[in-house]
Amino acid sequence: MKKMAFTLALAAGFMVSAAQHTIESLPIGSKIPLSEKILPAVNGNPVSLEKARSHNGLLVMFSCNTCPYVIRSQKRTAEMMKYAFEKGIGMVIINSNEAQRNDEDAPDAMKKYAQKQHYRVPYLIDENAEFADAFGATRTPEVFLFDAGGKLVYKGAMEDNPANPEESKVIYLRKAIDYMLTGNDMEPNTTKSIGCSIKRRR
Repeated sequence: MKKMAFTLALAAGFMVSAAQHTIESLPIGSKIPLSEKILPAVNGNPVSLEKARSHNGLLVMFSCNTCPYVIRSQKRTAEMMKYAFEKGIGMVIINSNEAQRNDEDAPDAMKKYAQKQHYRVPYLIDENAEFADAFGATRTPEVFLFDAGGKLVYKGAMEDNPANPEESKVIYLRKAIDYMLTGNDMEPNTTKSIGCSIKRRR
């Protein structure tokens, strides 16, 4: 009887622990989380999301160095980086892979990757996956688009075929930017992010 009680208590403890680490995606319409908090950038000066936001909004991308989906999407990432800049939208790329921070996603490796990919936006280190948790980000690449007022208008995938970007027929992120700038609501405003899981320490 005591053994059964201990087993039940242990199971309950695991359930509580799992519940505490449940990751909920940021709802559409939300303001930019942790907007004033400074993040270290491997390719420039430390920056906050509020500082990175431009007059027409902010694009936040969760990414990393080694995910096959990220690598396949680099051409699209560069395209969206350029498009955001042309449309007056600030952009940052956040690396939340804390479990690989001493390996493939170490600061030096991030710096080399940013140089190789010619990143023209801050590539930021998310310590303890704090920003990934606040956004509810789970995959790489995964994007969050905020309007001029800092309100979330689109989240999810950049396109409809992340596994083979050259075969994509719909570039969701481009459409979302266009809709946002014309004052219209994007439909769908949420898509499923497909890619590698963010490697949290827990």
